[in-house]
Amino acid sequence: MTSADEIPVRVGVFGLLGSGNLGNDGSLEAVLGYLHAAHPDAVVDALCGGPEVVASRYGIPATRLHWYRGEYRTAARAGAVVAKGLGKLVDAVRTAAWVRRHDVVIVPGMGVLEATLPLRPWGFPYSLFLLCVTGRMFGTRVALVGVGAAAIGDRPTRALVRRSARLAGYRSYRDTLSRDAMRAMGVDTARDEVYPDLAFALPAPAGGPDKLSAPSGLVCVGVMDFHGGNDDRARAEEIHRRYLDGTTRFVRALVEDGRPVRLLTGDACDAPVVSAILEAVDSPLVTAAEAASLADLMKETAAADTVVATRYHNLICALKVGTPTLALSYAAKSDALMDRMGLGAYCHPAREVDADRLLEQFRALEKRSAELRHTLAERNLIAARQLDDQFTALTAALFPPADLAHARTQETP
Repeated sequence: MTSADEIPVRVGVFGLLGSGNLGNDGSLEAVLGYLHAAHPDAVVDALCGGPEVVASRYGIPATRLHWYRGEYRTAARAGAVVAKGLGKLVDAVRTAAWVRRHDVVIVPGMGVLEATLPLRPWGFPYSLFLLCVTGRMFGTRVALVGVGAAAIGDRPTRALVRRSARLAGYRSYRDTLSRDAMRAMGVDTARDEVYPDLAFALPAPAGGPDKLSAPSGLVCVGVMDFHGGNDDRARAEEIHRRYLDGTTRFVRALVEDGRPVRLLTGDACDAPVVSAILEAVDSPLVTAAEAASLADLMKETAAADTVVATRYHNLICALKVGTPTLALSYAAKSDALMDRMGLGAYCHPAREVDADRLLEQFRALEKRSAELRHTLAERNLIAARQLDDQFTALTAALFPPADLAHARTQETP
């Protein structure tokens, strides 16, 4: 409890949260769990992409990240171009005012220092830069916690990401590749640590895999509205077509073997891919899940015999519950995750989905199912211990002793 002349620590969370990406929201949930356990008197609010969702789901006040509501729509008309440009100026003022009200701002996980999916510099990289520069201006501690990073080819995007990382008061990464990428981009990472993705801190479904209610031989297939990365814009449609065709052929082959298939997504934008596969395969053996959180995805993957998935946090959910998993890998982070969890041999390139080869890998994976479940159980115990260390380090970096006692004294008028 705080005394009458003490003010609790003011903590902000920042990012594309509540915008339909289940992985981003899972990272937020993990950080909120840490704050609730370690700093229960902290006053928490968010500056985020979907404030209505964050406020209703997590019970914290939330403010819209962008003044202009059409920020992530292509500005085709002159009026929209002007509004988007004006929004950049307004956002600078809004972000500064929000940051100034906080002692600490946490960016919870997410691939905020990468461009493995299509990204424009004036979108989220600009928002992150505003956060970090105003944090430095006002003495607010900004922490990039368990974030993903990757080498960025586009110069303006790279410059904004590099400057943001340098300005942050604390950085940790979800894999060694991320830390190496930031070092290669000129950021001093000597004091930066690597921990498992924050989503591994989320509780697994109670009661273990729900095998009794699941169809025998169930395979979960996590799909994605995949068009390549930031450097693949010229052939984005070709990449998407090959990914969709290969994945559809794989699902059809499973159905021909009599295997029930459950389609999973990780973002609202993945729905058209699910619809396309359902229409193309047209079998009662293929169904689609309606997951609203990583907890829902964990329940789905726990009920399956095997998982084949594309989105990074679909993989995490399957690995977290100990289900043998094959990755349709679209970035080095997926390969690194699978290697960390002992399944490095079971990756298949999302840009070059070969249904026949994928089926071979899938059958090889299933032959080692019992062995791999044991491996995953061991790796999950290690991940849990490492994330305990992450949260201990975060407390030491962001909440000095006076804050831990919630004893920041109110100034006398």
